[in-house]
Amino acid sequence: MTTATTPRAQVPADTARPRRALDWRLRFGVLSLIWGFSFLLIKVGTEAYAPFQVTLGRLVFGTAVLAAALVVKRQRLPRGARTWRHLTVAAFLINALPFSLFAFAELTIPSTLAGICNATSPLWGMALSLVALSEDRPTRLRVAGLGLGFLGVLTVLGAWQGFDGLDVRGTAMALLASLSYPIGWIYVRRTLAGSSESHLSLTGAQLLLATLQLALVTPLFTTLPADFPVVPLLAVAALGVLGTGLAVLLQYGLVAEVGPTTAQMVTYFIPVIATAAGVAILGESLSWSTPVGAVIVLAGAALTQRRGRV
Repeated sequence: MTTATTPRAQVPADTARPRRALDWRLRFGVLSLIWGFSFLLIKVGTEAYAPFQVTLGRLVFGTAVLAAALVVKRQRLPRGARTWRHLTVAAFLINALPFSLFAFAELTIPSTLAGICNATSPLWGMALSLVALSEDRPTRLRVAGLGLGFLGVLTVLGAWQGFDGLDVRGTAMALLASLSYPIGWIYVRRTLAGSSESHLSLTGAQLLLATLQLALVTPLFTTLPADFPVVPLLAVAALGVLGTGLAVLLQYGLVAEVGPTTAQMVTYFIPVIATAAGVAILGESLSWSTPVGAVIVLAGAALTQRRGRV
């Protein structure tokens, strides 16, 4: 569920190693819980509102949190047409598109499966970086991790049963959403990695642009709800305030304090929490292949992040 604009990019000087009142491990745990529960919140939100409406709502609330943070820290939005053009593309690839795809996917697939599909992002990122980023050299260990990860995906989907009972369309949308994240990250890395603007400024502008994109699209494909059920509305609000706004600020602080490599380890906790939440709270069913496949996916994703020469 990452929304940050500068993965593995150099942390701006104004954010280097800040002193935090709350230990980073606690903030790491909170971030894992927030993003893990995001899939449950999406499922609850789509019970009453159209997927585009859920996405627009989360972006509005998330952007409000980032705007408040910019005011408190007395930072401004970035300047320059070039930066805004690149952020427009990043907003679509990292926010508007994947958020919408996950919302549509969860109309027909469990939140547990959506959370596990999200864990394939490092695998897609590894595969794409070998083509798009010349500095990311393949190693036997990372290639093995890539193969192992996609074997895990096939296990989750029950390939040996011919994908029996699987909603292909919903699953494909969730996997496409997971693919969209690394495409966006690579684009940002190639276009904005050397920007002098702060991470907070760039991310705030990115969320603002994603909100505008959804504000243009949503009225074309949905109608205003006749009523506003409280629980789904609260789920959308929590998804925006916590899963999009606060989570970005937490991730921003973690990257600055412990570095992007440690901060991105949150990816491996998200499917565990999403699965537990879906089963315990929503009563979603769980076959043996889902947790087993998820473990294989996470093991493969971890291997793709290894930087050794093996």
